[in-house]
Amino acid sequence: MKLEQYLKEIEKFEKDYLESSKMDGYVLGLSGGIDSALAALLTVKAVGNDKLFNVMMPIHSNPDDLNDALKLAKAYNFNYIVIDLSDAFDKVYNSIIDKHKLTGLAIHNIKVRLRMVTLFAIAQERRSLVIGTDNLDEHYVGYFTKYGDGAADILPLVRLLKKEVYEASRIYGVIPEILNKKPSAGLFENQTDEGEMGVTYNELDDYLIGKEISEKSKAIIERLHRISEHKRVAIPRPIEYKRD
Repeated sequence: MKLEQYLKEIEKFEKDYLESSKMDGYVLGLSGGIDSALAALLTVKAVGNDKLFNVMMPIHSNPDDLNDALKLAKAYNFNYIVIDLSDAFDKVYNSIIDKHKLTGLAIHNIKVRLRMVTLFAIAQERRSLVIGTDNLDEHYVGYFTKYGDGAADILPLVRLLKKEVYEASRIYGVIPEILNKKPSAGLFENQTDEGEMGVTYNELDDYLIGKEISEKSKAIIERLHRISEHKRVAIPRPIEYKRD
């Protein structure tokens, strides 16, 4: 199946799922990155502008990311609001470190989870579903935050390789400012997705479609997949309690 045809399948999937859910629309965190940009444009094509509500949530973020998200929203007349969660993050972070030490990702993931709390609160009020933006590469290696950006009602991009996300983004008209930037979660200065994962998206794409890559990169990908399995499976439960 050609990509253009599959994108039509995703549009139909989103439209049908919304109708079957009996909800009123979708809510999306618009970050200024390529995945959320594509998700927004694809959803608008699927269900219309009036059924998508975008939320931009900077948290001590690079202002370029917010500016790019705003440019996209204004270019396509999106419905959106901006909620600066920096103060909320500071309060949560300071409350925790007053009692318990936090370092590294434990700190950064507070930001991701605060954003998802915000999206679900707004979605509940609007009788809407939250769109997740993980692509196949990120889902496979667990490059998402459990109960953060990994928490969503629907994952329209989860079957797409990263290179397919870029190709689809060109088809749907994602603005150059977003198309040409390095993929980054924007959690700290100079952070990039590939730098954190230790492999490139091209290598991940090739691995997932069965092409040969270096043994070093293959080992990294397989390790990331293995240690992140808990993010992709249902919450473990004991055996069923068969009462007398």
